[in-house]
Amino acid sequence: MDTSKQPRSKFFGMQLTVSLHQPLGKELGIRIPRPLGHGPSRFIPEKEAAARHQCSYLVNLHVNDFLHVGGDPKWLNGLENAPHKLQNLGELNKILAHRPWLITKEHIEQLLKTEEHSWSLAELIHAVVLLTHYHSLASFTFGCGISPEIHCEGGHTFKLPSVSNYCICDITNGNHGVDETHVSPAGSISTTESFCEVEALMEKMKKLQECRDEEEASQEEMATRFEREKRESMSVCCSEDEESAPTRDVSRHFEDTSYGYKDFSRHGMHVPTFRVQDYSWEDHGYSLVNRLYPDVGQLIDEKFHIAYDLTYNTMAMHKDVDTSMLRRAIWNYIHCMFGIRYDDYDYGEINQLLDRSFKVYIKTVVCTPEKTTKRMYDSFWRQFKHSEKVHVNLLLVEARMQAELLYALRAITHYMT
Repeated sequence: MDTSKQPRSKFFGMQLTVSLHQPLGKELGIRIPRPLGHGPSRFIPEKEAAARHQCSYLVNLHVNDFLHVGGDPKWLNGLENAPHKLQNLGELNKILAHRPWLITKEHIEQLLKTEEHSWSLAELIHAVVLLTHYHSLASFTFGCGISPEIHCEGGHTFKLPSVSNYCICDITNGNHGVDETHVSPAGSISTTESFCEVEALMEKMKKLQECRDEEEASQEEMATRFEREKRESMSVCCSEDEESAPTRDVSRHFEDTSYGYKDFSRHGMHVPTFRVQDYSWEDHGYSLVNRLYPDVGQLIDEKFHIAYDLTYNTMAMHKDVDTSMLRRAIWNYIHCMFGIRYDDYDYGEINQLLDRSFKVYIKTVVCTPEKTTKRMYDSFWRQFKHSEKVHVNLLLVEARMQAELLYALRAITHYMT
């Protein structure tokens, strides 16, 4: 592949060449000539979705693509200048990005019955796929520390490295440098502690497997453990309380800039648990997408499986390791944060396998990716390879996309029935 014309970026200080403008990869591309087509309008949902998380890297890519295919530059001065039909996606976009559990069939009905600005079901499915994909792609971009070059608008800047000690709550401060490494209180790099973390994690996996083989928890106990983990996930601080205002360059591409992520049971709000046994991707969402947006359901399903099943059977310096238990814990923890429950999964395993710093990273990348820092990236799995951490990011973004899709597609199904 010729990489000379690919956008260059920084991956937490390491030079990379990336090609994020091919969203699902050449073999899993979703840019087909229906139902939104390849015209300028097609780039508005993608740009608007990336803008919700202030992802200037993706926004700039789609602005360039939009202009390249003849898009009206006036549309870029603010969402209010775009066609009303595309403006109407704003509400769905912000809820999907930040609080997808609030989506109802009424949101769907409003889009499908807006007289001359209405959407067809096929168009709406396409739009939902684009929005959820680009929300997740923003998570991947921030999770891997990808940002434009320093000379580009919104490009990265450098800070002097800090070697001060910090606690979990301080991880989100973002006072880090490009070449920062983990250090001990005395200032020397510690490898013994991180090595022990890997050994301890593998021992926990072994013991959990033995417990599985010996006995199985009752359904009542499984439900209790889910609720406990759900409450625990809300106590994980993924960012500082103060919200940073998005730059004008990004904020003009979406409405209601003050709307962001909030835990689904915050301030007394109660959201019913989404049981996968009642509505799942495999049994319901997949067929709905394929029926209204032919072949794309299959492509998305393959994408989910590639990320979920990918393994080299390694953990840091160890080989021939079955990592399926760990991968499932990561995937199900993300869905748990979205109030989605698998009846056949023991959520007690999550607290055994995912430590606090890892949960901080997961929740930030998935829920408020724009607040991800290198310090957070460094703080978990310190002995693991970068490729293994990138695999974690792939799991995070695909689990997030599936969670958003489940809520949106369930609402569409309720509208249709």
